[in-house]
Amino acid sequence: MSGIFEYVEHPHIEQRKAAGPPTVAAAVAQVHGPSMMGRLNAKVGLKITLVVGTMWCAYLFTVLALISAPSAFKTGNTIIIIAWIAQTFLQLVLLPIIIVGQNVQATAADARAEATYNDAAAVLEEAKQIQAHLAAQDAEIEKIVAALSAAKAG
Repeated sequence: MSGIFEYVEHPHIEQRKAAGPPTVAAAVAQVHGPSMMGRLNAKVGLKITLVVGTMWCAYLFTVLALISAPSAFKTGNTIIIIAWIAQTFLQLVLLPIIIVGQNVQATAADARAEATYNDAAAVLEEAKQIQAHLAAQDAEIEKIVAALSAAKAG
């Protein structure tokens, strides 16, 4: 009976074990390339994003935008006032706030991805245990079949 099934491990399993979960470093290499310039671009971009993507930066940008507000409103020109609101205030202030929101969402997505990775690894190990259990059952079934065959022949 043990010849009825032969387990063959999927080749991806070894690749997954060797690679581990996806990382930011791997993503950087894919986006900017593995060269020194690619790594530098990624590092600078990440640093700027980390600084600009804070509520402190949003507060600072609000103060900066408000410094020019009196001049825009003094003109009394509707176009200049609307342009100040749209181009100075909204763009300057909303940029860091949007980045903050994206960072929060990215952190949650990273946590979900890692949980999914760990769940998949656990399911793989459980499947291996099931296979071992089935092999043990096959051995016992073989003993029962042999005993029945011997009793039938005898």
